[in-house]
Amino acid sequence: MTVDDHPPTRFFLMRHAMTVWNRDGRIQGQMDTPLAPEGEKQIEAWRGVLKPLALDLMCSSDLGRARATARGLNQDLALPLFIEPRLREQDWGRWTGRIHRRLRTEDAERYRREIAQGWHFQPPAGESHLQVLERALSALADLAHRPEGQRILVVTHEGVIKCLIYHLAIRDGCGQPPEAMAAYHLHQLDFRGVQLILRRMNAIDLNR
Repeated sequence: MTVDDHPPTRFFLMRHAMTVWNRDGRIQGQMDTPLAPEGEKQIEAWRGVLKPLALDLMCSSDLGRARATARGLNQDLALPLFIEPRLREQDWGRWTGRIHRRLRTEDAERYRREIAQGWHFQPPAGESHLQVLERALSALADLAHRPEGQRILVVTHEGVIKCLIYHLAIRDGCGQPPEAMAAYHLHQLDFRGVQLILRRMNAIDLNR
């Protein structure tokens, strides 16, 4: 049997439910705040969307907001749940806790300089997009063999998902800019052999 004969491992990536800091537009990074009431309602609605996907297991970032989302979803899904620290959000260093829209003006020069770095964007005393991408790719490669051919729900963070999705979209799209990533959608990735492939961005709308 060749590599192509094996069924791919299919990942369904999703962001955690809304937190108090999300609602306020505050940068969380690797700091945790509780889920907002809106987030608890999101989880209740998402259970019905996820149940028909015939998932085999769930993997969550180790940060509290992702674990709380995974536990809430698992009340109905009842899947084996793995916690993976490599899927935690980008470390925003000294910018953690800042209101994002204010940061763009209050620290405008430093912010513009970092944005211009692309994959090397790195908040002061934080980590870069590239570092986030490398650890996330490593985590998914390990999950893909637990065992092969499973359907895995990954509960992670917006920064992690953007790094993965945009990396794969640009790589497989010959450098063309990808479409915008929609909020609170599932994104499908396939892992076949040794290759992670973007199957579909914005595959399933969790807001429906």
